[in-house]
Amino acid sequence: MNATNTTELMNTLGSQAKAASALMAKASAATKLKALRGLASLLRANVDTLQTENAKDLERASAAGLSEPMVDRLKLTPKVIETCAEGCEQLAAMADIIGDISGLKQMPSGIRVGQMRVPIGVFGMIYESRPNVTIEAASLSIKSGNACILRGGSEAIDSNRALAALVQQALVAAGLPADAVQLVPTTDRAAVGQLITMPQYVDVIIPRGGKGLIERISAEAKVPVIKHLDGNCHTYVDDPCDIAMAVKVADNAKTQKYSPCNATESLLVARGVAADFLPKIGAIYAAKGVEMRGCPEAMAILSAVPGANVAAASEQDWSEEYLAPVISVKIVDGVDEAIAHINRYSSHHTDAILTTDHMHAQRFLREVDSASVMVNASTRFADGFEFGLGAEIGISTDKFHARGPVGVDGLTSLKYVVLGEGEVRG
Repeated sequence: MNATNTTELMNTLGSQAKAASALMAKASAATKLKALRGLASLLRANVDTLQTENAKDLERASAAGLSEPMVDRLKLTPKVIETCAEGCEQLAAMADIIGDISGLKQMPSGIRVGQMRVPIGVFGMIYESRPNVTIEAASLSIKSGNACILRGGSEAIDSNRALAALVQQALVAAGLPADAVQLVPTTDRAAVGQLITMPQYVDVIIPRGGKGLIERISAEAKVPVIKHLDGNCHTYVDDPCDIAMAVKVADNAKTQKYSPCNATESLLVARGVAADFLPKIGAIYAAKGVEMRGCPEAMAILSAVPGANVAAASEQDWSEEYLAPVISVKIVDGVDEAIAHINRYSSHHTDAILTTDHMHAQRFLREVDSASVMVNASTRFADGFEFGLGAEIGISTDKFHARGPVGVDGLTSLKYVVLGEGEVRG
């Protein structure tokens, strides 16, 4: 596709989305509910078709030599499809917040002032690999009364087309405009450049993918961006803690799945429990083939674990997002050093403390500067579905507008409303 055609295509998608957004903003809660439930039904009824289309993408990805984590993210298994359907139903069951007025208060002048929750308008979503993001973005767009333009990765084009067709079918069946959710039909990279520079049509851009993609979009976009660059998540094992629980959680946080951005990449251990904790977790990591890159003190303990793959950590390791069976391990004095280390090296995504000390837990919650902070739980829970948001459009490590998993709230804005009975300003 040449540059002129790409520009025309993106302008068409933009103007259609803008028109659809006005209809979505005034859609009733019942209509949106019908679309979401219809989409869940269509997903379950089309598992075989979706897997057939997904197989084309997987075959191309393997032939192109895509890395194992990338291929893993590309898979549309029956379980993934069912999770998408459940996400639609969870969203459908949630209260509709559009039009809610909060904080209404009477002023001395007689007017009442409050804030109304309203859709943002049109968002553009740019993402790699995971085709399930197509459904997460579409369902959140429907629930929040927005329109969206979706640009998935070229490696998932067949899967995304099949999913987007089901979304549009559900929209039309519910009496909503098909153009409320549009998939960019071309794999031409120029389409991304167009999408992020159309403030006349697009109100916010949400990139979801590798650091390179997000850095490029953040640098070139002419509309606001909701983003996180990477997920260097920490689990800190405190003194005191329940060792058995800490081993269970630290294992899950790292090994339940290596590719997501909420997997723990760095393990901090208080010196007082290191001799007890590290051999136990080291044995589990060794059995699962996880490489441990440690500080000298941690290496001395872990090297004694049979079969352990242990190496010296470099300065870069403390900042690294591996997305692989590799974890950095550091022994710290206690909660003060743990918090300082996390605030220096983390990507402000998700960090957890495993402790039996209430005051340490409270300090960690207050002082760790991350979008999600956890006590005695796996970092893998940092997810819109797990947080009860129905689905997430992504995770934001920015501090303005939306932070953490971005669900329906993060796709809305507030406007002031004033209710009067003829008052005039003196």
